[in-house]
Amino acid sequence: MNRRKLLIVNADDFGFTPDVNQGIVEAHRNGILTATTLMANGEAFDDAVRLARETPSLDIGCHLVLVGGRSLLEPRAPLPRSVAELLKALARRRINVYEELAAQVRRIRAAGIEPSHLDTHKHTHLAPPVLDAVARVAEESGIHWVRSPFDLPLNALAGSVPRLRRAVRAALGVVRGRFQRRLASHRCRTTDHFAGFQVTGRLRTGELLELLAMLPEGSTELMVHPGHCGPALRAAHTRLKESREEELEALVAPAVRQALERHGIRLSDYRSLGLSSPSSPF
Repeated sequence: MNRRKLLIVNADDFGFTPDVNQGIVEAHRNGILTATTLMANGEAFDDAVRLARETPSLDIGCHLVLVGGRSLLEPRAPLPRSVAELLKALARRRINVYEELAAQVRRIRAAGIEPSHLDTHKHTHLAPPVLDAVARVAEESGIHWVRSPFDLPLNALAGSVPRLRRAVRAALGVVRGRFQRRLASHRCRTTDHFAGFQVTGRLRTGELLELLAMLPEGSTELMVHPGHCGPALRAAHTRLKESREEELEALVAPAVRQALERHGIRLSDYRSLGLSSPSSPF
């Protein structure tokens, strides 16, 4: 791969609420956001599909959900409300992870969207049973790009990153090898680097400018959560509310666009990286 600095700016939670949807599209149309991942069980799924059709330049993937909302499988039971509840359900084999995730990919494709990449809500594919299902779904559906949520070391941003989150990042490094081997065994690919976990909810213009200044060569996915904090988002079960407006402001800031040019960073998306094609089971 050419060792230029390629940056994919990817928003989670497309389909969560209409005000989040609108913020994501605004960050793409007026800022540096290049991609997003769609929640097949999101309350605002239909609104997101409409906006995706109106914005063909926005690269769409699947934000696979096992925490929050309802299952797409009959009888449409509620999914676990937290990662802790999910882990208990996995241990007791009370959730069919593969069938649930496959159904989510099918719903997105049935809406006329061809997804180019996969990630999971709350990074649940760090859990081995979920990773196995994600890798299988990715291979069978021909969606070769899967998020590798192992953050870049952000030493220069240490003051903006909570100590606990830095510790979690260090701990995740232990499982990184198995994670990458499992994806590779299913012909899945990841970007060279990932950023965004440690600064989730704290990504303002200043932090984004600092992150761009330290971006390494190769391809990097930057995970973001922009949105408008309207009535629907305020009523939703999430800690990311006002912070979404701060991220939106950062993503459309002229200084950020100037920083891309200054540091020789080229915006990209997963469609541009290639290797995504439909497959018959989905």
